[in-house]
Amino acid sequence: MKPDWDKLMEQFKGSATQLVADVDCTADGKPLCDEVGVRGYPTIKYPLHSSHTLRSFAVHSNFNLQGDPADLQDYQGGRDFDSLSKFAADLKPMCSPKNIDLCDDAKKAEISKFQSMAAAELDKLIEAEEKKLEEAEEEFKEEVQKLQDRYTALSTEKDEKIKAVKDAGLGLMKAVKASGKPAKDEL
Repeated sequence: MKPDWDKLMEQFKGSATQLVADVDCTADGKPLCDEVGVRGYPTIKYPLHSSHTLRSFAVHSNFNLQGDPADLQDYQGGRDFDSLSKFAADLKPMCSPKNIDLCDDAKKAEISKFQSMAAAELDKLIEAEEKKLEEAEEEFKEEVQKLQDRYTALSTEKDEKIKAVKDAGLGLMKAVKASGKPAKDEL
């Protein structure tokens, strides 16, 4: 993916409306990557509510940040140049506090509600929602661990059953049959 990402950065180099770049999450960029939730590489992120600027920061194996870093989404599209290029070119300004004129009445009201809150109150709401994300992630990890433990137990059980069948003489039975000299039927 790295050659295609480099080609994409070159394609958008000098663009007044789109920026495509890299962030090394293993070095100086680690605090930013931690802040926006990069957990593995390659990771490509973009904002749901982008501004005119498409800012993509690739994390060493490509974490890409486009637009407003406060509203990042995971990119799930193709990792080849054509897919990345089409996606980047298609990103357009969307409803956001910076682009309120692009919002419908319901979204304008929601933005206005948040803007009218005291900073501490908004921080409390953000913290509550982030806690829900953390809880969902923790629950996911716990359930995956249960599945992994069950898989390990089933695999061990299967191996024990296979060993028991082999120890009971299956290999010897097959060898006798393959030798062409099974016992004759008695009448």
